[in-house]
Amino acid sequence: MAILLNKDTKVLVQGITGSTGVMATELMLKYGTKVPAGVTPGKGGQSVHGVPVYNSVKEAKEKHEINASFIVVPPLFAKAAVFEALDNNIPFVLVFTENVPLHDAAAMIAKAREKNAVLVGPASVGMLSPELGRIGPIGGLPDMVERIYKKGPIGIISKSGGMTNETAWVIRQAGLGQSTVIGMGGEILVGSVYVDLLRMFEKDKDTKAVVIFGEIGGTYEDQIAEVLKNKEFTKPLGVFIGGKFAEKMPTGVQFGHAGAIIERGKGKPSEKIDKLRKAGALIAERHHELGQVIKDAL
Repeated sequence: MAILLNKDTKVLVQGITGSTGVMATELMLKYGTKVPAGVTPGKGGQSVHGVPVYNSVKEAKEKHEINASFIVVPPLFAKAAVFEALDNNIPFVLVFTENVPLHDAAAMIAKAREKNAVLVGPASVGMLSPELGRIGPIGGLPDMVERIYKKGPIGIISKSGGMTNETAWVIRQAGLGQSTVIGMGGEILVGSVYVDLLRMFEKDKDTKAVVIFGEIGGTYEDQIAEVLKNKEFTKPLGVFIGGKFAEKMPTGVQFGHAGAIIERGKGKPSEKIDKLRKAGALIAERHHELGQVIKDAL
């Protein structure tokens, strides 16, 4: 089937009247995603592509059935938006907003855990379950989505938003389709990390294998090795780690995402690859090899 996003998902768009909110709402609707309402304080009574706009999440929930929220608001308002969604008992929140202050991101993650809710992002490009729905602009225009995405047995998790589509395309070129594709977000702190999502894919009977696009910096990829060793994820897992060249660069140089930094010797791609390989992950030396690697495993 899919994880988190399926045909019964009903998405509230917080920040719907902003340019990105308007664009993402149109793309979601065209893909068949249910978007019953949007929220922008002070803009209640308007509509965006036929979707009614309310001044608050509470007001929207009183009028509509909602079980997910897509947040696309300025960075300094992201924490308040997430808290509002969680306080109104929305169980799944995806944050598109980038550059959220670190202490705000930490508070958002803690609040989601307190509420036993799932938080994806910040800085998530979105997620897509082929033929079931999409949240956010992931996949791009409808013709691109149709070329890249196809229902199938492979789950995808990408730290990089830009490489989410590329990784899905590599899987499609191998003659396979995807169950759910998730842009995890490349910030230093994100709500749902690889191991959280892998545990969800483990329980999904229609996901037969997972591929991961990882990067330099942080320890999120290192955690995968422990999950594999503990048999918490038992399906084939293909991994590509980008940024090997960075090990030859001066210490303290940041690459791309906020989390893409080697600090105190931690976060080196070579070390991540070594740990993952020893734990049983299938390592692709080049990104375009991911499709064949996972196809061979199946």
